[in-house]
Order: sequence, then C-alpha cells, then structure tokens
Amino acid sequence: MKRLLIITYYWPPTGGSGVQRWVKFSKYLPQFDWQPVIYTPLNPERLATDESLLGDIPSCAELIKTPIHEPYEVYRKLTGSSASKEVNPISKSSKKSLKSRVSMWLRGNLFIPDPRVSWVAPSVRYLKKYLREHPVDAVVTTGPPHSMHLIGLGLKKALGVKWIADFRDPWTEMFYYKHLSLTKASDRKHHRLEQQVLDSCDRVIAVSPPVRDDFAARTSTPVSLITNGYDEEDIPAEGTVEYSEKFRIVHTGLFAADGNPVELWQALGQRCKTDPDFRSRLQIRLCGKTDPQIKQSLDLAGLEGLYEDLGYLPHDKVVREQRAASVLLLPLRREAEYAKVLPGKIFEYMASLRPVLGIGQCDGAAAKLLDSSGCGKFFEWEDADGMMDFLLSPPKVKADVEQYSRFRLTESLAGLLDEVLTINK
Repeated sequence: MKRLLIITYYWPPTGGSGVQRWVKFSKYLPQFDWQPVIYTPLNPERLATDESLLGDIPSCAELIKTPIHEPYEVYRKLTGSSASKEVNPISKSSKKSLKSRVSMWLRGNLFIPDPRVSWVAPSVRYLKKYLREHPVDAVVTTGPPHSMHLIGLGLKKALGVKWIADFRDPWTEMFYYKHLSLTKASDRKHHRLEQQVLDSCDRVIAVSPPVRDDFAARTSTPVSLITNGYDEEDIPAEGTVEYSEKFRIVHTGLFAADGNPVELWQALGQRCKTDPDFRSRLQIRLCGKTDPQIKQSLDLAGLEGLYEDLGYLPHDKVVREQRAASVLLLPLRREAEYAKVLPGKIFEYMASLRPVLGIGQCDGAAAKLLDSSGCGKFFEWEDADGMMDFLLSPPKVKADVEQYSRFRLTESLAGLLDEVLTINK
C-alpha cells in the first residue's frame, strides 16, 4: 500500500468543519491502495470536541503528534479572555477596544501567515528525520492554517517530496484577510509565501470552481478541483428519523454575526404576529456555535421562545437534525469574497434531501450549485418576500448528489495522487 503523509492542524477528537475533509479522505483512501499517515499537533487549541469522528479513522492509519507552542495564551492574558473562549481578534466591529486593535495588529504582522507559524521549523526538522527512516510516496498539506503549507514547502526544498497543497479556504483572497491591519511589508510577505507554495508544490487542490480559477491564473502548477462532500454512511435512512409536527427551520454549523439574516427574522416575526397558526408551528433550531447577535436579532424580531440554541453537537447528531428539518438555512457572510465559497455544510444539506434556503450572493458559487442540483434556492439579503414564499411553499427535493459523496471524492483524490507520482518537478 502506498503511503500518504497528511499534515493537518485539525484532527479528532477536535470537532468542527476543518476536521472532516481529511478525516473522510483518510477513511476511504485505503480502499484505493493509499495508507494515511497523519501528522498533527499534540496539543492544538480545541474549541470543540467530537468523539464521534474518531470512528472514521481507519485501523491502518498511522498517527504522529508533536507539541506546538502557540501565542494564544499571551493573547488571552492581554485581553482577559477565558481559556474556553474562541480567540478571534479579527472583527469588523467599529467598537474594537484598544487591546483588540493591538492584538489584531500583532496577529496580522508578527505571525505570518498565522499564529501556528512557530510549528513550522520544528516540524520540518522532525519530519525530515522521520521521512528518511519511514519514507512516504507523497505529502499533502491542508490549510488553513496556511502554516501547514510552509511545512510542505520546507520538506519539498529539503527532500524533494511529491507534495500536494490542499486549500480548504483561500489565503490572501480569504474574506478576513483585509481585516488583518497588515503593513505593506506584511502584505508583501503573505503574497510572497503564498506564491512560493503555489509554484513549488506538485499540485494545488481547491474546493470551489472560482478559487480553482483564481489559483490557476497565478501559477503554472496544475490546479485541481475536489470539493467537500457528504458521507453516505452518515446520512440517516429515511425510516429512522423522527419528524416533528412543527415547521422546523434548521441551521447547522458556525453562525457568524456577519451572516445574520436580520431581514428573514423580521419577516418571520411579522408573519407570526398576523398568523397565530404559523406561530404555533414554527420552530427554529440552531445547531452549532451561534454568535450572540443572532439570538438578539431573533428576540428583537419577536421570535423569542420560538428558537432553540442547541450549541455544538457531535457530527452524527448534526446530520440527524439536517434530515429532520422542514427547511435548511444557509446564510453566507456579508463579504464580497464569499461569492467564491462553497460552505462545507452545503453538501450534507443537499444529501439530506431537504429544501435549502440560501441567503447571500445569488451569483456566487453556492447559489449556482443549489440551482444546478435542484436542492434549493438563493435569495438576496433584502428579499424577505421571496424567502417567505419559499418557506410557505418549500419545494420537493429529488436530486442526485452522488458525485459529492466522500467515497467518490476520495476516488478522485486517489487518482490525482497516482498522477502526481509520475510528475518530474
């Protein structure tokens, strides 16, 4: 069996969307004659724990961990944040404190490309020795954090390994990049490092067509599209799901403040005032980390008592919530760059065969995917009437989404890996 070294910051029992892509690839790679060898931090920052994902790791997988030293403890002392609170100095708020502004400047200009950069040099040293003693056929780095790609760059320079750079999100084109308070020198360094990664690896992988096209325009390295997807084994069978008599609007995953669909909440609140029967049936379920501003907006719209914040749920419970929904809610962030994004959850939404109400850029990648698949429809933020019409008469979903199954996507990945082995670069 060929061996693939996967360098990733996120790995179970850490939970969240950043974990699932390579856990699922690892699950199915052995069926295509590739053994996953995982290199990940011993002590990563873990904002969520999901033990259910451990069951996806194949018995043949090899797991390697080394310590990482991160600056977030210093940040917490500076800002007075608790150990359990997410470290996120990047914010669009106009009311940032002096400490937050200083922290954002430090994060953007001292830790390039990100606060995990201190793990790069020790990882390259460790892996050079490891690979000489335990050779692999290829190396994959997956980011963000994009420091993982710098580890791949170091191994490429030192050992000439076959190296694939997998971008789950863009780097300098990511929506939050413009909020980093970068100096001109820091901006140049980000772009220089990004270009080095693009030009030095043997293959780039992007997860959406627009991001693929952006990278392809910037490098002669071949750029492939392998989207995120859904695992057929995760989707509950139709007869095993208990449905409520309520009309359930379900959102799963991170619900950020800049994705707050205020116009939808207001329209729902107004409908509840004029239609007691609708109010009695309405139930909004929030499954994942939800920004407090979302709940404030729900209350202000008169929807207090009609929503439930379930918090972070294990992945196996999340897919059951999706399957039991009347309508699945998919608001994008109000950032221009988000038109190029395919949120990871969209594929599980589609596989649930429940109608998806998208809110955001109607000319973006996510809107085009929903439209072409027949799984739902996107509406602009202000189109409250259109959203309400969709909710009052949600369409039946009969879509073939097998091309986005994790098994089929891993088949594509394995073919790409086999092809990279033949490259002389």
